[in-house]
Amino acid sequence: MFTLISGFVFCLACLSPVVIAVVNYFKDQHGLKRFPGPFLAKFSRIWLARAARTRKRYSIIHDLHKKHGWCSIVRIAPDELSIADVDALDIVMGHGTKHTKSEFYDAFVSVHAGVFNTRSRADHARKRKLISAAFSPKNIVEFQPLVSAHLLKFVKQWDKLAAKSLSGERTTINCLPWMHYLTFDIVSDLAFGEPFGMIESGSDIVTFLEPTGQVKRLSAVGILDERGEYSSTTGCLPSILRPIWTFLDARMSICHKSAESLNGMSRNYVAKRLTEGNVNDRKDILACLQEGKDSNGLPMGKDEMMVEATTQLVGGSDTTSNTLTVIIWWVLKHPEVHKKLVSELDEKLGDHDGALGNDDSKKLPYLNACIREASRIHSPFSLGLPRIMSEDVNYKGYLLRKGMVCSVPVYEIHHDPKIWGDPFVFRPERWLVKDIRNLEKAFIPFSVGPRACVGRNLANLELQSIIATIFSRYDMTLEGESKECLKSKEYFLNKPVACWVSLKPRN
Repeated sequence: MFTLISGFVFCLACLSPVVIAVVNYFKDQHGLKRFPGPFLAKFSRIWLARAARTRKRYSIIHDLHKKHGWCSIVRIAPDELSIADVDALDIVMGHGTKHTKSEFYDAFVSVHAGVFNTRSRADHARKRKLISAAFSPKNIVEFQPLVSAHLLKFVKQWDKLAAKSLSGERTTINCLPWMHYLTFDIVSDLAFGEPFGMIESGSDIVTFLEPTGQVKRLSAVGILDERGEYSSTTGCLPSILRPIWTFLDARMSICHKSAESLNGMSRNYVAKRLTEGNVNDRKDILACLQEGKDSNGLPMGKDEMMVEATTQLVGGSDTTSNTLTVIIWWVLKHPEVHKKLVSELDEKLGDHDGALGNDDSKKLPYLNACIREASRIHSPFSLGLPRIMSEDVNYKGYLLRKGMVCSVPVYEIHHDPKIWGDPFVFRPERWLVKDIRNLEKAFIPFSVGPRACVGRNLANLELQSIIATIFSRYDMTLEGESKECLKSKEYFLNKPVACWVSLKPRN
């Protein structure tokens, strides 16, 4: 009898989710039945999680929209729509809306929610007020000497590699890891008060002390990739299914451990800085976080400071290094663009080394056009960031009901032929025409609205300074499989796999 009852309970437990999914489909609480999409996506979020697990979610969503026409609305989960229309940006993500981030972001939470993943509008407003001060124009100017110092360390390493070509030795390098070393050192120095030392070691291995006293060595780039893969995959699932998926999927188990390792590494560096103090008495992100106070006059606690410092590391290192690699590849892939960019740099900058000031960047329109165009055609964020509708909204005759989830995929907006004309062509000149208001509205590599990237000013400083230095100083050509294409994998970011170049000093 007990065995019979146990078997019945087991079958009931297995069938319950299926029954609930079918009932919800026919109940159609949000009125989504009329929207096209994959069959499984109508009943379960597993379809979307599987798409993320392939590391090509953006491409799968793109094919889905392509099938149903540009500016189409497709159903990608039982309660979620993907809207490929620039006009939906203001409705879903714009200023003045009260929509909140979906439970997708809970998968990114470690100890506490940070400015990126908090779903509370009040909590986000408080955090953003504290953090945005660190990225004010005044502070960005104060960060410039630090950016220059790391850029000069980088130049010394690349000068050694490039010099080998003078003795007839061929120097071929993969740009991607070197871009990681540079941006991780810059941002770790700003966020934790000391650099990881990747540039000088030529490695992304970071050594730190655990609370147990054990010395741990980790690939910082690797754990960020795995943390992003874990969060962006399991985030597609209801919270109750995430531990089950993690247990059943060996890759997700590994990625989950990496997320925990990232927290341990960050906690170590922040604790060290708080213990030793700001020994150099300099302005950096961590100093700004320590000085900041909320509307009640209260500073950040230690755990919150660790979370926000980690957020700046994640948001300011990998995104920038991936974008730098993308810019290098696209410029080198088009010799006429390469020639024009170098000509502008020679004319306007001469022998300038280090970070570019605001006045420098203003006189380099073609450099800025190349950066924008590469960031458009291969944005580090390609997926749509989901929002829960806080109220019923009428969108072009469609009722987007309260409680449903909507996202606007970046890749679709950046490749809409109605906006860009030739969206799959790399053409920096499109940014140099007199009226680019329509292009700027559709250019969203830093997202849009009140939840847009708070560190965009620092990112632009790095992109401009590093690209200007590299192309002023070195002669590069694409090598190996990089001659043909730039392969990528989508963890949370759409990340290039490699960019192989031959490296020589310019005359």
